Amino acid sequence: MSARIVMAAGLVLDERARALLDAAEAAPHAPLRVALCAPGGYGKSALLRELGRVYRRAGVPVVDAWHEGDPPDGFVLLVDDAHRLGAERLGELRRLVETRRPGVVLAYRPWPRPAGLTDLVELLRPAGPPLALAPFTAAQTAEYLGVAPDSPAARHIHAQTGGVPRLVERLAPLAERPDESLPPEVLLPFRADLEDVDGDLRGLLLAAATGVELPADLLGALLERGPEAVDEVLDAARATGLMAPDGRLVPIARLAVASLSPAAHRTALWHRLAALQQARGGAVLPLVRALREAGVGGGGLAVAFEAAADEALADEPALAAELFAEAASAGRPTAARRALAAALSGDLDSGLRLADRLVAEGSPDRAAGAAVSATALAHRGQLGRGAELYRWSGTASSVSFAAIGFIGTGQLDRADDQTAPDGPPTLLTGAAALMASGVRESLTGSATAALSTLVQASALLEPAGQAVLLPDSPAALAALVALHSGELETGESVLDRAVEADMGAALMSRRHRLLQAWILMLRGRTAAAAERLAAVGTTGLEPRDLLFATALDVGIARRNSDLAGLHRGWAQAREAAMRNPVDLFTLLPLGELAVAAARLGEQSRLTTHLYEARRLLDRLGNPPLWSTPLRWNGLHAAIIAEEPAVADEHAAALVAAARHTRYGAVVAAAAESWLEVLRGAVDPAKVEAAARGLHGAGLWWDGARLAGQAAIRTSDRRAMTALLDCARLLQGSLRGTQSGGASGGASPADQVTEAFTTPARSLLSEREQEVADLVLTGLTYKQIGDRLFISAKTVEHHVARMRQRLGCANRSDLLAKLRAMTAEQPGGAGARRAPWPRRPAD
Repeated sequence: MSARIVMAAGLVLDERARALLDAAEAAPHAPLRVALCAPGGYGKSALLRELGRVYRRAGVPVVDAWHEGDPPDGFVLLVDDAHRLGAERLGELRRLVETRRPGVVLAYRPWPRPAGLTDLVELLRPAGPPLALAPFTAAQTAEYLGVAPDSPAARHIHAQTGGVPRLVERLAPLAERPDESLPPEVLLPFRADLEDVDGDLRGLLLAAATGVELPADLLGALLERGPEAVDEVLDAARATGLMAPDGRLVPIARLAVASLSPAAHRTALWHRLAALQQARGGAVLPLVRALREAGVGGGGLAVAFEAAADEALADEPALAAELFAEAASAGRPTAARRALAAALSGDLDSGLRLADRLVAEGSPDRAAGAAVSATALAHRGQLGRGAELYRWSGTASSVSFAAIGFIGTGQLDRADDQTAPDGPPTLLTGAAALMASGVRESLTGSATAALSTLVQASALLEPAGQAVLLPDSPAALAALVALHSGELETGESVLDRAVEADMGAALMSRRHRLLQAWILMLRGRTAAAAERLAAVGTTGLEPRDLLFATALDVGIARRNSDLAGLHRGWAQAREAAMRNPVDLFTLLPLGELAVAAARLGEQSRLTTHLYEARRLLDRLGNPPLWSTPLRWNGLHAAIIAEEPAVADEHAAALVAAARHTRYGAVVAAAAESWLEVLRGAVDPAKVEAAARGLHGAGLWWDGARLAGQAAIRTSDRRAMTALLDCARLLQGSLRGTQSGGASGGASPADQVTEAFTTPARSLLSEREQEVADLVLTGLTYKQIGDRLFISAKTVEHHVARMRQRLGCANRSDLLAKLRAMTAEQPGGAGARRAPWPRRPAD
């Protein structure tokens, strides 16, 4: 039976209380005998008043515990707050019940339990056990308030009160303004509740208001009472209705106790509680939170604040930095840990400032300060300077991180000229050693071995989660190796695990998500990549992350044929490249920017950076794993810039490195196919094999584009059809994951298909000529419409009329006529696809 409102008093009852009223209404002269037991505020008095009205309407005399004289015949005895009666009065009530046998409803709190009350309850037990009233359910709270059960007001008030009816009544005025903070006047009625409690009970309530778990031994020490006395105080607290059975104050009561208690008493007790908790080795962070919320500073509690900061460091580094600062203001030596906490939270400015001061002043913690400075500099693109500081720091993990930094900047001799000091074999030192080993293997060993080592390092560090400060995470390095070797599934998996573990806290979170977006972009899932990039944003990114983010932006725009977006993103990307020195781990964004620069005619902006990248690779012995993607991007930049000699140079380098890695062989084959296609020599089988190889290496967009561009340039209709089918097939997995629409951009297969619907200039109107030129550049109908300020539907109608004028029954006929007619147009769209000059004979 559901709860319902009774009479006009707004009384909400559960099934058992409702049954009690129903029994009284049905047989008011029957000797009803019930004991009601519940903490204060649970509705005992309201239920007794309602019973009194029922009996009086039926003409039954109602007598309470304070009745003087001889009661009339047939009366019913309604006793409220029986726990407050003295032994004499309780004895009189017992004799009255035994001799006159009236109807009795006895209401009392579970504590205190004077002996006479226990005897009186036992006298009523044959009629049934005591009826225990419960707090409102969420539905009952909403019913009392007169609002919908799922309304914000009902949820808010029920959460604040724990469903205690008296507290729901006090907060009922908030039902009309549930989004506002609790006004001070809501707390005023609690003043009377607190004035009615003794010293021990007040101390217990104040301790509970901190939210700290209060085991019996801690309470005993705080109250200076033995176990039995502590149990009594706990019973008394629960009987007030302010404390739930689990020993926690309901939220509104917690706020009231903290706010209304005398400040001096509150502060003194909390100071003592902090000291006791600290002494027993318990968690002090919840207590310190409560102290700070109440405006209590670290003065006199510096040790507790320091301990709380240590507890918060792993999960809440920003809070830890604040707590360390408060402890430092009271004289505690926390500068190194404060710098660490600031850096973990992403506040590199504060971390650098504090750490640099430690190093400069010769602090005993200068090694830790140097490590923090080195980490911050690595994130800001100063990998070489960071390596210097790591080497100077001299800890076991720092030596490994220094080696990674020296390798990343091409200083192999310095990377090997280090000996790790003895130290405890922590997760961090083990992972750092594996990271350095994996990076070394990527230069001279197999890509598989390097990737395996870095994945192991990431798995080793996952349990440490947010508590480690890293210049780069093993997951990020593993992802970079995976991206450079075509193992995108492995890269995706290790990044997913790192994000789930929150490895490296906020400082590494953005890097992991940017690399996830990079994998999506390479696969051609530009809409998903753009969503991931938007979630990270570019505001407040450190230079290294900003370089990846801006390169992603222009890379997505290029794959979407979004020239306007490419122009918008290029300015920020160019600046990001200037702020970040070239190192081994930023070659991917540099290569992407090289292609974008060629598309915009801005190659000169990156000349120095590309030169430095080549010098870096030369110093490292041109490791195939790291040089192959940069060469691949260089090839496409040369193709776009119409520089055949440069394209041949990149292709030759790719072929020379092909034997070292499977990915290198795939890319080398694709490079050769690209150049052959551009020179008009389209071998459908070879092109399809190269395109499928790219797709197998995770470069879905590149594979479909190669097949589609080859289809454009072949005069063999059968080959054209086969290559188009290949492009569409390779595009299949991409289509299944792309969101579609303008946001996803035109796929390579779509661009190819639209290019075949372009008519010849000599038979077209002026507007159709404009449309034809734009279609031949690979733009979609929507993008063409945006350029010409017409709708995509209008563009589609223009194309349909063009096909009709040419008398093309199908797409193949249109392609044949289009090639014949555009070949006669000097300088026209067809001329832009003229074969490149063939290589000179050997």
